[in-house]
Amino acid sequence: MIVKPFRISLAVATLVLGAWAGWGQSGRDWPVHDRSRPQPEIVTPGTFSMPEEPGTPPSDAIVLFGGTDLSRWRSQKDGGPAPWKVENGYFEVVKETGGIETKEGYGSCQLHVEWQAPSPPKGEDQDRGNSGVFLMGLYEVQVLDSFGSRTYPDGQAAALYGQYPPLVNASRPPGEWQVYDIAFEAPRFDDDGSLLKPARATVFHNGVLVQHASELTGPTEHKARPPYKAHPSRLPLSLQDHGHPVRFRNIWIRELRERPARP
Repeated sequence: MIVKPFRISLAVATLVLGAWAGWGQSGRDWPVHDRSRPQPEIVTPGTFSMPEEPGTPPSDAIVLFGGTDLSRWRSQKDGGPAPWKVENGYFEVVKETGGIETKEGYGSCQLHVEWQAPSPPKGEDQDRGNSGVFLMGLYEVQVLDSFGSRTYPDGQAAALYGQYPPLVNASRPPGEWQVYDIAFEAPRFDDDGSLLKPARATVFHNGVLVQHASELTGPTEHKARPPYKAHPSRLPLSLQDHGHPVRFRNIWIRELRERPARP
């Protein structure tokens, strides 16, 4: 019974990503059953995570953390080496060192992240296993110990922070590994900086759909809803230092590419 949510999270998130792969393109761009239409790329699926052991990513994924080092990450404070602690196949937030971000930028993507809140739990409300996954460094999926702990709904685990509470609370107890599978569509801007299309996010938390193509109103912030400002199509992914020793493992990303247009 423990394995099932992990299986659902990876499989369903991949299906969602496939459904979004044609954004900006009509299905009528090609005749029905046109055999000259480009064949989909072959991807070897990964294996599913177990509570005791992380799974493996799909063959086309970029592994951002595979259990040994933070070489793909850097400090948000000064751009130097990521200062968080790495041991036993995971890394852990080091208090007051600041957040970390990927060295490379990403836009629309499928993102897999596993995290663990401290056990035994300490604190309450927002002061309890708090961190965050920031897509493009701007759009946060909240990380928080929300198992048997109350806070404002748009700030609990799997919330799009300050905008959308999760549809349900699918949190596991602290000390157990939590799984986020996120399908993210980056916003689009016109040449003059005006918004053409807002960002959207679909999130599975431990295999349970908790955000369904939610349209973000802009970047996520504490006690504010700022409007969009034009930014590059690719920006680093970041993780938050909120002063709590939250752990992370098995982080990988698949970049979302548009389907080939009809010649």
